[in-house]
Amino acid sequence: MTVPNHAALTLRAGRKLRLKAEVSVTPTGLLSVGALVSAILLSSAAIVVAARR
Repeated sequence: MTVPNHAALTLRAGRKLRLKAEVSVTPTGLLSVGALVSAILLSSAAIVVAARR
């Protein structure tokens, strides 16, 4: 069984604005996100090359 990684972020701007974000992801999920980001970057590079022609 894998233990999920957890991250939290709180951003404050001024007195009234506060944004909170939390995420919990397993190592397998992290690999999946990395694969998706790589695929998106590779496909966008192919689109740029095709647009230049």
